[in-house]
Amino acid sequence: MKLVPVIKSSDLHRSLLFYTQILGFNRKWPGYEDHEIANGVIDLVLEGAELQLSIHSGDGTFGSLTRVYVENVDACFAKFRANGLDTSQRPESPVHTTPVNQTWGLREFAVTDPDGNTLNFCSPI
Repeated sequence: MKLVPVIKSSDLHRSLLFYTQILGFNRKWPGYEDHEIANGVIDLVLEGAELQLSIHSGDGTFGSLTRVYVENVDACFAKFRANGLDTSQRPESPVHTTPVNQTWGLREFAVTDPDGNTLNFCSPI
């Protein structure tokens, strides 16, 4: 069994830039860019993980949260920062500015995309 989260997008081009340039995802179907844009869904992959960006009304909801378990949350955060992740957008949220050790045993940080959808990257402390 494999789950593929569907992340709501209001602008596929803008979302695609964020997920590929900042988070490092790749197109699952290179060469089909025009077809995917026309159909309103883009499939992305990264290190065995998959997600879909969708503009369709029944797919996902703006403001969703997806938890992403990674081997090394600090290395992941450093990579995203090197790719241009802006951590100044949510100063009231510590997990949006740097990895944080949580009382439930996870070290985590959060990234919110241009449509308000959050990916929470975490690994065990």
